[in-house]
Amino acid sequence: MTFARPAAAVLSTLLVATALSGTPASAAENDDPIRLTLHDWTGQLISTRIMGEVLKKAGYNIEYVQADYIAQFAGLKTGDLHVAMEIWETTGRDALDEATATGKVENLGDSGMFAIEEWWYPSYMKEVCPGLPDWKALKSEACAEAFGTAETLPKGRYLGAPVTWGGYDDERVEALDLPFEVVHAGTDAALFAELESAYQRKAPVLLWVYAPHWAPLKYDGEWVEFPAYEKACYEDPAWGSNPDMAYDCGKPRGPIWKVAWAGLKDQWPGAHKAISAFSIDNDEMGGLITKADLDGEPVEKVVATWIDENQDRWSAWIK
Repeated sequence: MTFARPAAAVLSTLLVATALSGTPASAAENDDPIRLTLHDWTGQLISTRIMGEVLKKAGYNIEYVQADYIAQFAGLKTGDLHVAMEIWETTGRDALDEATATGKVENLGDSGMFAIEEWWYPSYMKEVCPGLPDWKALKSEACAEAFGTAETLPKGRYLGAPVTWGGYDDERVEALDLPFEVVHAGTDAALFAELESAYQRKAPVLLWVYAPHWAPLKYDGEWVEFPAYEKACYEDPAWGSNPDMAYDCGKPRGPIWKVAWAGLKDQWPGAHKAISAFSIDNDEMGGLITKADLDGEPVEKVVATWIDENQDRWSAWIK
């Protein structure tokens, strides 16, 4: 036989449990799922799952949804998707500006991480391509051949990121008249597997490398120094060395932004506040990515360990 417990007793028990855990028993305004987008690079999976698991601690119903990096903005505008934890200034700014201008998407501020995405080469390649890191060194036939493969010779090969990441590398090659062929890696993992293989053999490689990431920490190398990015470079063909084409400069650098459906603040104000408070810097994220990509820990374990070791930090986000 069971007996109904008095409401006061239930509330007392709940408050005791909350005090012991250091987190709210439930701060969720409703049971509707908050949909966080997942993409195809390790750091984004980590930052998204950290935020999602923290929101679960506050009682929110969380769904993780695989989504294309740029195409996700369509879902964020309609409210079919709710939160994107990493929009990089380097590649996502155009899509972010267009989406926020509609009033249907909100920028929740920077994540604490600073983005660099650019052409990168191992330092040993400077021996066969004198003049690096200046981009003009890549214009020489000798340098192009030094970076070439059987499939691209006499042109050099530049290994770009998956096409869905954007970045305008094909346009950059054409605008700067570089004797290179852009070959896009199929996945983030394939991109860095090729770097690992080439580096071990001291083989030619020129590829897209980004930070925060373990690669520029593990390997000795440099980013190519293109003409510094200005907004006009992407918008005005008259800007820069090629008067007829845009994108004759390097990629922008800047914050990694947190973005949400504009209705988030009304439907889940507590979650809106927590996501706005989320912050992790490059060094910390680089270490977490290293655990997953180099040490072989599942992303879920990396996140669970971070949650266990940083309770004071994330508890303040959901306070």
